[in-house]
Amino acid sequence: MSFFFSSHWRWGALTAAAIAVTTLAGPVCAQPKAPPKPATHPAAPAPAAPAQVQPATPGQPGVPGTAATGATAPDNGLVQLKPEPSQPDWVKVCGNDPSSNQQICYTTRDFVSDQGQPVLAVAMYDVTGKPEKISRFILPLGLLLSPGIKFNIDQGPSADGKFAICLPNGCFAEGQTNETFINSMKKGTTLNVKFKNQVGNEITFQVPLAGFGKAYDGAPLDPKVLEEQQKKLQEELQKRSDELRSKLQGGSAAATPDQATPATATPKQ
Repeated sequence: MSFFFSSHWRWGALTAAAIAVTTLAGPVCAQPKAPPKPATHPAAPAPAAPAQVQPATPGQPGVPGTAATGATAPDNGLVQLKPEPSQPDWVKVCGNDPSSNQQICYTTRDFVSDQGQPVLAVAMYDVTGKPEKISRFILPLGLLLSPGIKFNIDQGPSADGKFAICLPNGCFAEGQTNETFINSMKKGTTLNVKFKNQVGNEITFQVPLAGFGKAYDGAPLDPKVLEEQQKKLQEELQKRSDELRSKLQGGSAAATPDQATPATATPKQ
């Protein structure tokens, strides 16, 4: 797997809940192509299973359906995303490619729907000594793959991207950009990521860019710190899951009626 595929799952269980933005249930998988050689990086946790997709609400053609944990696009196809709450800001991570001995850095962040469910991950790659920049995305399952994606900053020109592979966690897409595009991201307000659902309707994820420039130009996060953040996040997720399970079990027990036989009054002699 590439540096992105093998290392980006830093928020494992959160990003893994990829959902379908579609009017039909069920994933569509792309034909995988051989990714570049991986760079050295701490091992990431195994992705969790995706949320179960529910069929869309009938009678609303052209509007993506709502998954069990998902988001619904309005009639204009625009979906405004919010940063994943557990991440304080954009994160920059660097590593060395052993085959070329070049440093590879990516600046990344995860985004969620209004319901707080993860629907998109973005990573902008910078390889030392190369003018080309690579933009990579993790998108929901259930999209049309052949049209690929388009992405632009605010009202600027669009760049094209292609899907590389679909996994149970979502579909990976990438496109080539340059320093001019990165500079636009630093100064811009919104990154628009456009794709088509299974019935061919265009959906646009609107991604806030606040803090991107500071992270991109700043120092990278220590891989050991990143690994520790992963560990703490997984522990927090497990704690929340256990607490929710306990509440549900407690509520179920309280709702169960007392099956004891009522006392019978003893008649007076």
